[in-house]
Amino acid sequence: MTILLNPGNHDRYYPDERSTEIMLKTIEFFEKKGKAKLKEDYHKSVWYSDFLEFQKKNKIFAQLLTPTSYGEDDNYRWDTWRICEFNEILAFYGLNYWYIWQVSILGLGPIWMSKNEEAKKKAARLLRDGAIFAFGLSEQAHGADIYGTEMALTPQEDGTYRANGQKYYIGNGNEAEMVSNFGKFADKDGNISPYDMKNKDQYVFFIANYKHKNYELIKNVCDSQNYVANFALHNYPITEEDILSKGEDAWNASLNTVNVGKYNLGWASIGICTHAFYEAIHHAAHRRLYNMYVTDFQHVKQNFVDAYTRLVAMKLFGLRTADYMRIASDKDRRYLLYAPVMKMKTTTQGEEVINLLWDVIAAKGFEKDMYFENAARDIRSLPKLEGTVHVNIALILKFMLNFFMNHKKYEDVPRQDQVKNDDYLFNQAPTRGLARVRLHDWKHAFEKHNLPNVKIFLEQIKMFNLLGIKATPSAEQQKDMDFMLSGIGEIFSLIVYAHLIIENAPIYNIDDNTLDQIFDFLIRDFSKYALNLYHKSSTTSEQMEWCLKMIKKPNVDEDRFNRVWKIVHSLKDAYQMND
Repeated sequence: MTILLNPGNHDRYYPDERSTEIMLKTIEFFEKKGKAKLKEDYHKSVWYSDFLEFQKKNKIFAQLLTPTSYGEDDNYRWDTWRICEFNEILAFYGLNYWYIWQVSILGLGPIWMSKNEEAKKKAARLLRDGAIFAFGLSEQAHGADIYGTEMALTPQEDGTYRANGQKYYIGNGNEAEMVSNFGKFADKDGNISPYDMKNKDQYVFFIANYKHKNYELIKNVCDSQNYVANFALHNYPITEEDILSKGEDAWNASLNTVNVGKYNLGWASIGICTHAFYEAIHHAAHRRLYNMYVTDFQHVKQNFVDAYTRLVAMKLFGLRTADYMRIASDKDRRYLLYAPVMKMKTTTQGEEVINLLWDVIAAKGFEKDMYFENAARDIRSLPKLEGTVHVNIALILKFMLNFFMNHKKYEDVPRQDQVKNDDYLFNQAPTRGLARVRLHDWKHAFEKHNLPNVKIFLEQIKMFNLLGIKATPSAEQQKDMDFMLSGIGEIFSLIVYAHLIIENAPIYNIDDNTLDQIFDFLIRDFSKYALNLYHKSSTTSEQMEWCLKMIKKPNVDEDRFNRVWKIVHSLKDAYQMND
C-alpha cells in the first residue's frame, strides 16, 4: 500500500461523510470530463466555467473555506487537513484548477482575519453563491515587496476615500467578487510616504469589486487558463465599510495570509508529481527497447525509486506541517518554520521529481495529449510563485538557533485529521518575533530509527553543527546573502525537512525500506549542498574542511533498493485517467 493519491481507488479515510463526498464528487467531475477535454481546455486557455459551476452547485468552496461561525452547519469549516486533500486532488488534474482555488484562499485570508463582521458575512454569502476571491498584494514594480506598495487611499472631506493604483499578478482579478487590496493611506493630495520599513500605521486592507466602473481590468499577464490580472483602480470610492484592517493589523494580515495560504504551493507540487509519476511508470513499464522493458534498465529503476521516495517524502512533510498548523496557538507557533520550508523545499523537490521522470520518458513528455506536458511546464512555476526560494530561506534561517538548542518540551502531536475549525489561523499573534519561537528537540525522532542511512545523515548534521561551533561564520559572512542563503540556508532547510519526514513516517506506517531509501537521497542532497558551500567565494579554509566532512555516501543495500523498486513497479497499472 502506498501513501500516494490514487483517484482510481480513492479509499482514503475521512472523519466525516461530507468530506468523503466532496473528494469523490470532485474526482468524478474530472474523470467524466476526461483527459482529452482537460488537455484541449489547457491548450486553448479556456476559462474554467464548468468547474466553477460544479463547485457552486455542490457548495464545495463554501464548505471548505468558510469558518464554522459563519457557515450553516459543521460541514462549513476551515479544516487544514481537509484543505490539503482538496489541494492535492485539484493539482492532480491540473495546476490551473488548483490556482483558482488557491488565490481564493489568499483573498479570503485578510477578510477572515479582519474585525469587519459585515465583510465576513458578505464573504460567507458570496461563497454560498459560488463566488471566487482575489488577493491584491503584488504590484508590477515591487512584486511582493509590500513595503514599497503604491496603491493609495486618499481621504475625502466626507470621511470616505478614493483608491488609486495598479495591482499585478492578481489571480481571479477578472471575476473576483471581493478583491482584498493591500495599500497605503495617502495625504489629502494623494501622496504616500516614501519607502519606510518602520511605519506600520500607513498600511490598509480594503475590498474592491471587479464589476465597478472605476475598476479597470487591463489584461491577463499570462497565456494560460488562469486569469492573472493587471488591474487599476481609478478614484475607486471606498467607505469605512469596505476597509478590512488598518495599520499593524493590515500588515499582520498580509504576512499571516501568506503563512496560511502559500503553504498550499507544496500540495500543488505533490498533486502534479503524483499524476506525472503514474503516467511515466505506466509508459515505461509497457515499452520495450533493445528486447527489454524500459523498466528493466538499472538507471531507469534508480530514477523511478528516487522519484517515488522524493514524492513520498514531500507528502510526509506536507501532512506533518498541517498537523502543526492545526494545533498552533500563541504558545506554539512552530508551524511558522515548517510553512516556509513547505513552500520552498517541497516545490523544488517537485522539480526534481519531474526531471527524474522526464529523463525516463524523454520525448513522450512533450506530447500534447499527455498530462506530463502540463506537469513539465507547470511544476517550474511553483518555486517561483508567491516569493522566491531565497525569500523563504531567509525566513527559515531566523529559526536556526532555536532549532538546534534552547528546546521546549511539548506534548507529542498525533495526526490531526479530526473534524474541527482551525480558529487560530485567523486570530494569530503578531508576525514579529520569529527568532523567539521555541521548537522541540529534533533528535528524538531520529533516535527511534536504527537505520543505516539515518545514522549517516545524523553524522552529517553533527559535522554541520561543528562547522558552526569550530568555524563560526564571521559577521561579514553572515551579511553575505549568497553564503547564508544558498549555502547555510539550503543545508538547514534540508535538516528541518528530514526531521518532519522521519517524525511522520511511523504515523503513516512507512516501512523501514522506504524510509531508509528516503534518507539515501537526503544524504546525497546534503553532500551536494555541502560541496556548494565549499565552493563559495567567502568560505574559509577551515570551513572548507568541515564541508568536506559533511560529504558522505549513502549505505549501499541492493536488497533494500529492490524491495522499494518492487513497490514502485507494482504501480505501473495503478492509475490511468479516462480519455
